Amino acid sequence: MKTYALILAGGKGLRMGVDLPKQFLLLAGKPVLMHTLEAFQKADPTTELILVLPAEHQVFWAELCAKHAFALKHQVATGGAVRFDSVRNGLKLIQEQGLIAVHDGVRPLVSPELINRCFAKALEKGAAIPVFELTESIRRIEGSRSYAEDRSRYRSVQTPQTFRSEMLRQAYEQPFQPVFTDDASVVEAAGYEIALVEGNRENIKITTPQDLLLAEQLVK
Repeated sequence: MKTYALILAGGKGLRMGVDLPKQFLLLAGKPVLMHTLEAFQKADPTTELILVLPAEHQVFWAELCAKHAFALKHQVATGGAVRFDSVRNGLKLIQEQGLIAVHDGVRPLVSPELINRCFAKALEKGAAIPVFELTESIRRIEGSRSYAEDRSRYRSVQTPQTFRSEMLRQAYEQPFQPVFTDDASVVEAAGYEIALVEGNRENIKITTPQDLLLAEQLVK
């Protein structure tokens, strides 16, 4: 079945403490976003890559591609005001049916094995997301009090979140709701069940300077 990857890169990098959006910061000598795109190409060279970028970043991205001789084939869609709108815009570039992986552009260390696990499970079940077990204690906050929770009942969620195209399209016909924090929540609200696959802990989301330092070490 045909596969697609929607790479979302709309962050402004405010928590990084720099003016340059985090997806463009250098990791092992080239922008974070290039590592992310290459991970999907390594997993399956036939996967069609669609990069969703804010309109104001697209010229800069083209300049970065020229500077780093980055020739990996991909299309560019224009991001929206929120993630929900960005995914909708990216879906407009997908004409055929297949499997669609939606991935954070600032998760450059996603493994090809994880990508392929998500595609395989989505082919089988329709919708699949990577998760991993919590290792620290967690507490629920209610007003001025907090309560211990059984962490074995919870999982931390990563991307790529992967779906059959017809399922994802139908889900994104819904009006936006604030509870839509990721694609799985959108698809679940449309009445579909989400299958879980084992994530990889190196698949960190780069949002702080410490994350970038850790990513550097992991790349080495």
